[in-house]
Amino acid sequence: MSKFSRATRNRPAPRRLGPAGSDWSPYDRLEDAAHAYFLHADVALEAIGGVLGRHRVRGFTLERVVDLTEAGASVWQEAAICDGRRLLLWHSEELADDDAPGGTVLDSSVQVLPLDAIRHVGMRTVVGRDGSGRRVDRGVHLVLATATPHELNPVSGGDPETPIAAARFRPEAFRFSKSLDDGGPGQIARLISFGQLIGRLIPH
Repeated sequence: MSKFSRATRNRPAPRRLGPAGSDWSPYDRLEDAAHAYFLHADVALEAIGGVLGRHRVRGFTLERVVDLTEAGASVWQEAAICDGRRLLLWHSEELADDDAPGGTVLDSSVQVLPLDAIRHVGMRTVVGRDGSGRRVDRGVHLVLATATPHELNPVSGGDPETPIAAARFRPEAFRFSKSLDDGGPGQIARLISFGQLIGRLIPH
């Protein structure tokens, strides 16, 4: 059962809109997009709905990657949602577990950041032309960085007695990308809109 709004709670469960992995960009509602795209839409929507509550979804982007390993195919899924004051991040990954039916379990996690924790929004687009000379967005890469240290690296000072002169830290950053080969023009446009939304809403 969806938890995103009072009106939605009275609706029947969303029908499958297409096979998992279908293009989600035509769908304005997160529930519809998730059911068209994710293998585990019910897990994603339950986790997101638990922290979203009755706040309205202002924008979102979805991602999934299929990795081929010796154990078979593993699917990594991600959703980033903005409700106007927070960034909600959900991702899942299939993990091998010999004790579980089917041999795998789903590791599902959710993270919530206030928008004022985002200190940098960087978006790079790749723009080209089609055969008629019309502009075509061929790809987009979005980076949302916080001031939270993610990784500390020692910097050598060159002196044997003081080998460590300083430390360089890499801030926590969230990266999203779409291309014509990975997502297509619809998802490129949706990710650009999502990046523009975050850029407008973060405190200046």
